[in-house]
Amino acid sequence: MSTGSGAASAPAPDGHDDPTAPDTPRTARTSMFASLKVRNYRLFFMGQVVSNIGTWMQRIAQDWLVLSLTGSSAAVGITTALQFLPMLLFGLYGGVLVDRLRKRPTLLVTQSAMALTALFLAVLTLTGHVQVWHVYVAAFAMGLATVVDNPARQSFVSELVGRDQLQNAVSLNSANFQSARLVGPAVAGLMITGVGTGWAFLANGLSFVAPLSCLLLMRARDLHAVQRAPRGKGQLREGLHYVAGRPELIWTITLVGFIGTFGFNFPVFLSAFADDVFDAGAGAYSLFNTLMAVGSLAGALLAARRGTARLRVLIAAAVAFGALEIVAATAPGLWLFALLMVPIGVFSMTVNVTANTSIQMSTDPAMRGRVMALYMMVFLGGSPVGAPIVGWVTDTYGARVGFAAGGAVAATAAVVIGLVLARVGNLRLSVGWHRGHPQVRFVPRERREELAPAA
Repeated sequence: MSTGSGAASAPAPDGHDDPTAPDTPRTARTSMFASLKVRNYRLFFMGQVVSNIGTWMQRIAQDWLVLSLTGSSAAVGITTALQFLPMLLFGLYGGVLVDRLRKRPTLLVTQSAMALTALFLAVLTLTGHVQVWHVYVAAFAMGLATVVDNPARQSFVSELVGRDQLQNAVSLNSANFQSARLVGPAVAGLMITGVGTGWAFLANGLSFVAPLSCLLLMRARDLHAVQRAPRGKGQLREGLHYVAGRPELIWTITLVGFIGTFGFNFPVFLSAFADDVFDAGAGAYSLFNTLMAVGSLAGALLAARRGTARLRVLIAAAVAFGALEIVAATAPGLWLFALLMVPIGVFSMTVNVTANTSIQMSTDPAMRGRVMALYMMVFLGGSPVGAPIVGWVTDTYGARVGFAAGGAVAATAAVVIGLVLARVGNLRLSVGWHRGHPQVRFVPRERREELAPAA
């Protein structure tokens, strides 16, 4: 990773890093678990395993508690919106703070705040005093901590492993989160039906002991030093200008914004399918999340082996993700719908990891906090806009229409932005044959005549 002065411009990425670079038949590979050889990253990874399980338990319990208290999918959407509203309002300011502050002490503060919020909700629920507005307040408080925690964690990864292993580490982080998604929803489902939602909140609060301990055990001398941004005026504007001047950043962020706002509202979609369409209860909701996690884990591990972040991978995965949501919306039975969660998980994680990696590798280290804050603000902060809309559509027209509409928006955005990026990069879509197999890739326009016979 660069340890230079942090100029306003990042060094020009090479062809392997640039998502608008033309695709080549061969792609670099790396060891799937290479980053785990780094002690500090290994500690970070282990702490997140425990915390992520608790996080998924709270997500399932929170959604089901709101649905039980109100009977409304729109209320679940409001809860999701409140949790991500702070990112939409204050995300860029969080990025400015992250670029100024040391990442490890910052994470110690934010993780502690999130633990206290979960414990607060646990006490209210276990004592029988919880009301829906309490859940709204807790969701908003968790969102406030996330404003700083998310860009800090995202940019801290590069300090743990350096630039060479950044994509592998980002992919393993996603695999970590999705592995927890296999365990958390299942345990949450058992807790909800067995002893109640309050115990899931308590488990999440206590789970933060693991990442806090691991952060304290890290060796500061082994971190890859990054010069922090000094205090000064205009840093927020500087970050926005930095992104606006780089098509590979602004259009990738725009794409994940559309997908995050309309396609990733799974708490609304899946709870409605479990409760209204299939009348199967919390167990089915947990099953849907678990099977999606299986696909997401597979997608993350495949990304860990992939050595590049290519335009065609991002766009194709986004189109496939949207199309699969439309197909799932028409599934006649519970088990077919549940099985479709696996490929949806694969392609959703491919979009997530590819976009995240390409943005981080194309960004100067001194600007990374602000750029990742913008990325997370658009990706997660779009939920306050999308969740109530999707919840209203779901309540008014049914879960199938709501899910299909979300998929249609995601697929359409992917096609349009893919064409825009290809035009900006002076690329064209080439459909032909390579070694006896059909091949679809982006190539420079001047190579059209050269590649024409292959088609």
